[in-house]
Order: sequence, then C-alpha cells, then structure tokens
Amino acid sequence: MCCWCCCLECIHNIPPLNLLFPHFGSTSAPGHEEEEEAEHPPVASMASISVPDTVPSPTEDAENIRKAVQGWGTDEKALIEILGHRTAAQRGEIAVAYEGLYDETLLSRLQAELSSHFKGAMTLWTMDPAARDAKLAYKALRNKGGERHAWVLIEVACASSPDHLVAVRKAYCSAYDSSLEEDVAACALYKDPLRQFLVRLVSSYRYAGDHVDDELARAEAAELHGAVVIKKEALHGDVVRIVSSRSKPQLKATFERYKQDNGKAIDEVLEGNRNDKLSAMLKTAVWCLTSPEKHFAEVIRTSIIGLGTDESSLTRGIVSRAEVDMKKVKEEYKVKYKTTVTADVVGDTSGYYQGILLALIGPE
Repeated sequence: MCCWCCCLECIHNIPPLNLLFPHFGSTSAPGHEEEEEAEHPPVASMASISVPDTVPSPTEDAENIRKAVQGWGTDEKALIEILGHRTAAQRGEIAVAYEGLYDETLLSRLQAELSSHFKGAMTLWTMDPAARDAKLAYKALRNKGGERHAWVLIEVACASSPDHLVAVRKAYCSAYDSSLEEDVAACALYKDPLRQFLVRLVSSYRYAGDHVDDELARAEAAELHGAVVIKKEALHGDVVRIVSSRSKPQLKATFERYKQDNGKAIDEVLEGNRNDKLSAMLKTAVWCLTSPEKHFAEVIRTSIIGLGTDESSLTRGIVSRAEVDMKKVKEEYKVKYKTTVTADVVGDTSGYYQGILLALIGPE
C-alpha cells in the first residue's frame, strides 16, 4: 500500500490542471508573466509558511525546479526552498508553467525524482488543496485501520469552508468518476450510524455567515444533552442533524449554551466515553467544526508518540494546516503537550523529509 499521494496511480488520477486551476485557463505564454499583474490572496494570518517579499515569476520558479531535478542527483534543498515557500495559488501557477515548458506535469516529475516520505510530503504539498483533500478522502475510504481513517473524512468535511468542501467534491468526481457522497455511502469499512453521519457531513453545505439564533442554540443544546447523556446515543438522529447542518457560528453558540446549562463542555463529556468509538467520532467533528487546532494538534501528537512514527498522519496534519491555522495548532500543542511541534518533529524525523516539514511548520 502506498503512502498518501505518492504513487504513480495517484498522480495519474489527478484532474487536468485546467479543472484544478480554472483561473489559469487563459495563462499567457511562458516568459510573459510580467505583462499580467496576478493578484493572489495574502497568506492567512494563522498560516505558518513564509513567502518571500519578492517572488520570482512562475516561469523562473519552474526553470529553477527543472535545474534541481536534472542531471546526476536531485537538489532537494532547492525544491524545499521554492515549493516550501509558495502559496497554493503560486504553486498552481508554477505547475502550469512547468507543464507548458517541459511537456510533463510537475507532480509526475517529483514522483519520479523523489523517494520515501519526502516524496509523499512534497507531492501532497504541491497539489491543489481541493485535489489533495479529494485524494486523502479516496485513500481513507480504501484503507482498513479504524478511526484514524474516518478522521480524514471528518477533517475534509468539517475543518474548512463550505466552498472548499464543494471544490473537494468536484475534484473527487473529476478524478474518480464517482461522487464522494456515494463512495462514503457505499463504503463497507463503516457501519451505520457512523456511515450515515459521514455521508451527512461530506454532503453538507453550511451557511457561511455570522448570524446566530440564540433560542435555537438553547433548544439544540438541550437536544444534544438528551441524546448524548440521557439516551447515551452519540450519533442519535438529532445529533447528526444538528452537527451536519448548522453553521459553525451557530454550533459554537450551541456548544457554549450546552456548557452553561450542564456545567461541562460537550467535548469533555464525549472524551469521558473513552470506550465508545461513536463518541470519539462525534468529538472529532465537534473539534474540526469549532476548534480545528485541537484536533490537528492531536493528529500530530498521536502520529509521533509510541513505537514508530505514522508518517502519513504526520504529513497530513502539517501539510493540510500550514496555509490555514498552523500557528494556532502550534500554540495548542505547546499548551496541551508541554513541548513544541518543532521539537517533536526534529526528534522523530530526519533528512529532507524533516526539512520540508520544518519549512511548513515555520518558527515557533
């Protein structure tokens, strides 16, 4: 079984670049980028990657990547220096420029030149974020191994914006000729009610505004308490309906009301049900929806502790949050585990794999 996103089959299943980057459909010929003033969104305030004040053109970056992978040996440091310090939009433009210049995809070249966990991390990072999450979900639906693979589906559905989830579903359809929703519904690895919960999560399109209904929060906090504590049904129908449909601000208000009325936060109640896997799945969804930094700190920590390192989970946890909220993840990690993400990564990894992870983590 290959690691996340680093096998040739995975590369071939990535949708065409014009589907992943439709805004590049009218890209000018290589060498003429200066004629167009491309405007990219700034790096998110909680992102951990660093981008140079002056960024070379996509063509220049593509040419430097080509130099790094040609000849005897590969200049891995150069690849980290370029790709590890570019935003998703910039990496997408580099990929388009590279394919235009050299008649091969950037991902296929990285696949051919790199190896082991470094290859997995670099290819996962270089992918468009929606295509990356589609690939992670596809893998999760085909890997036996318990709750950690279900975590991936919950992350994809809950830890980003409604529009991002729609983009993931589109990328999934383009790559695999089926929908994410139908594949989750047909997955034999999960049984109801967990499977129905996962279907509802990946099918959702939540209201993205800030409006909160306080009366609704009060009523639904009571429904959650009745289902989770009194009926002891973590994935009761009312719970699934509330968690899979309400906006994130509404859910935060509901969970705050739950704590006010019951003297204990809902995630603490769920953590107390240590032997109940359904409670653990609901807690994961609660965290991904309202405090994703808590979940991803746990993903990173559990990938490192114990015998051996779970590089797939470690890579996923860092790559997926580096442009989103890794600063918050690092803060949570330090408070909860009394150490830093950097220290644990340095202690459990090595070589160029460690190098790309540290570039994405950024300074503590």
